[in-house]
Amino acid sequence: MRSMRVLVAMCALTISRWAAAQNPGDVARLMQDAAVKAALDAARTGEDQVIADQIRFCEIPAPEFIEAARGAVLKQVFEQLGLTNVRVDRAGNVLGDRPGRAARPRLVIAGHLDTVFPEGTDVHVTRAGNLLKGPGIGDDCRGLGVLVGVVRALNAARVETPGTVTFVADVGEEGLGDLRGMKALFDETLKGQIDRFVSIDGTGIGLTRVAVGSHRYRMTFKGPGGHSFGAFGLANPIHAMGRAIAMIAEIQVPRTPKTTFNVGRVGGGTSVNSIPFEGWFEVDMRSSDQASLAAVDARVQAAVDSAVVQENRRWNHPGMVTVEKKLVGDRPAGNTPAESPIVRTAVAVAGALRRTVNPGEGSTDSNYPISLSIPAITVGGGGRGEGAHSLGEQFDTTDSWLGTQWVTLLAIALSQGGAAVP
Repeated sequence: MRSMRVLVAMCALTISRWAAAQNPGDVARLMQDAAVKAALDAARTGEDQVIADQIRFCEIPAPEFIEAARGAVLKQVFEQLGLTNVRVDRAGNVLGDRPGRAARPRLVIAGHLDTVFPEGTDVHVTRAGNLLKGPGIGDDCRGLGVLVGVVRALNAARVETPGTVTFVADVGEEGLGDLRGMKALFDETLKGQIDRFVSIDGTGIGLTRVAVGSHRYRMTFKGPGGHSFGAFGLANPIHAMGRAIAMIAEIQVPRTPKTTFNVGRVGGGTSVNSIPFEGWFEVDMRSSDQASLAAVDARVQAAVDSAVVQENRRWNHPGMVTVEKKLVGDRPAGNTPAESPIVRTAVAVAGALRRTVNPGEGSTDSNYPISLSIPAITVGGGGRGEGAHSLGEQFDTTDSWLGTQWVTLLAIALSQGGAAVP
């Protein structure tokens, strides 16, 4: 035991010097340390268990807002692995701490519990050789499997980190979940206590540092309604909705920064022979630039208002059709600078594992901490995924252990240093 403690202390000193230098050569030397090598070996040899966990978690349904059953299993696993202060917060996030020699810096590593698939979806996972098939198997059951795999690897090597690492299985990442898990985590549960944040989301050895923000609205058009023949001449909420959608489709947006819009769902009406009393659509707008996002938002709002005016004018019934605009999703845009220590550290770690990463953009749990100026990135969990958000989602386990190694080494590296990474 004493020799192991000496090795861990030597490891901590090496990592601290490396973290300050931000030098890929120092990362390569770090990997020669006995304690770190043991953790990386454990990450590789334990991959069968990671995959088994990935499948097991995936076969527990976790639709948006109904993640509790999957969360309960993660809580049990956290307890079995010896994490401390295992708890479920108000939002439903499952947390467990792996204490370091000090409380700070605190690194949070997270994978999200929820999926895009509704209740009743068959989430059984099939396996043919290296290929797994099942809804959510990559996004984000892979992230949850790696999250637990990293704890196992650190425990197997008896790695003692200078700072505390908190592992989180969070809720509300997908769709209308609107990052509610992250908002609760940073605003309430661990407010002011998180120094660095890593989300494991999806597959491959990817790195996301640019947060694509989004605004999502449910636009509900209302009117008195009536018989399609007898009440003909009344302003029609669905006609107004159609006008709005047509105008939105003509909006011009910049290519750089990439800015998008999409009307993804529509509904309303009671029968084909009734003027409807209500019609609605949901619209999604995205950009990595907050100003561009605000600009397209304003144009969508103007299109909706104009459509209502035009429909009422068409039938000479001012104010008959009205619209209710409800913001159902607000993900902030932003970025963790390419030259920041957390990004440079992640790039160096990938290089030490003989992988190249090109930091990109996406909409993930990291959006929220980035908006709070907390160093945050999102990384893939290894392997190769296809068909995310589809019933035919697949995950190829070939060399997927590299993802577990990548997050394990990143966890060791980012648990070093002071209480904040600038």
